[in-house]
Amino acid sequence: MVGFGLSVVLSICVTAIAILSVQNATLVTLQFLVFQSIQLPLGVLLAFCMGGGMIIMATVQTILTLKIGKRVREQVR
Repeated sequence: MVGFGLSVVLSICVTAIAILSVQNATLVTLQFLVFQSIQLPLGVLLAFCMGGGMIIMATVQTILTLKIGKRVREQVR
């Protein structure tokens, strides 16, 4: 059931990005402090940000799961 819910949420996000990128195909530049990206369509930039966020959250979740598992194993001993 969790897999189905996750796929529904992911498909809604992908659909929203597709609709937004079709309606607003202007080029944008991402600027952070002194760094500046090349000009990209808004939809491509949103897709990269979403993918990066998913990778970061998956990494954090894995690290926390391993730490909790280690703590539980230490308590069992």
